[in-house]
Amino acid sequence: MLLLSLIVAHLLADFYLQTDRMVEDKLGSLKKHLLHHFIVNTIVLVGGWFLFNKQTDPMMAVVLPIIFITSSHLIIDLFKIKLIDQYTASYNFNSLWFFVLDQLLHGTMLLAALQLFYRVPMVSSIQRFLELLFTEGRQLDAATVLLVIFIILILGTTVSGHIVRILLGSLPGQLLTFEGKYSFKNEWKEPLTPRNKGESGLSEQYSYMIFNKHDMSRGKLIGYIERLLVILLTYYSSYPAIAFIVTAKSIARFKQMDDRDWAEYFLLGTLTSMFLGILFGILLRELLN
Repeated sequence: MLLLSLIVAHLLADFYLQTDRMVEDKLGSLKKHLLHHFIVNTIVLVGGWFLFNKQTDPMMAVVLPIIFITSSHLIIDLFKIKLIDQYTASYNFNSLWFFVLDQLLHGTMLLAALQLFYRVPMVSSIQRFLELLFTEGRQLDAATVLLVIFIILILGTTVSGHIVRILLGSLPGQLLTFEGKYSFKNEWKEPLTPRNKGESGLSEQYSYMIFNKHDMSRGKLIGYIERLLVILLTYYSSYPAIAFIVTAKSIARFKQMDDRDWAEYFLLGTLTSMFLGILFGILLRELLN
């Protein structure tokens, strides 16, 4: 229960309280980012102490865990900032692995905080998670179910969207709406002269790719709805219905498929989004059923 609450607090601080400008200026916005983590973790730990551990020492149950979690977050982020600019300048896969490793380290620090200050061994927490996945007939309380659903929703929308954006990278030309391809031919012929009775001249041909700008927030919202639908369909094992989502996206982008770069961009984004949606749908089904 407490671990799930701390995970929710971490996800909220990392993906909702941290703006795009803060991500771009990682070092300059580090203090503000740490303040967000300090606030949300304080709310969780104080609430947990007041509701469930009021008989324990607040220094051990609240103050020291907050200091440990915030300090470990600072250390991890400083190393990440130092390494990510050095090794991820041109490789999106490097950025993805750094992102996954960063989140795993933060999760490990949450487990370490529970072991140090709440005497909950890390091994038992991992075993408990595996039992939830593979043991049938277990019963979860309503609060745990709500937290699990909330975490899966965050992972399936905002976190997955961040992963897709990392993989696709920055492709401004391909992020425009393809309208069509037009060719123009310009010919110039020399006039006939007594010395040159044949026709001669120059011919130039131009091809234009016509694009139209659109609001990127719509694509982001479409991605969220798409993955939520995939999670829901996977939860109910309705895999054939997922094909209709892919078909609808393909029809909407049919004209753009003439451009190979856009087609590869579209395919990579769609496959990654579908994979993450199915993955979190299976995870949700195994945890709750």
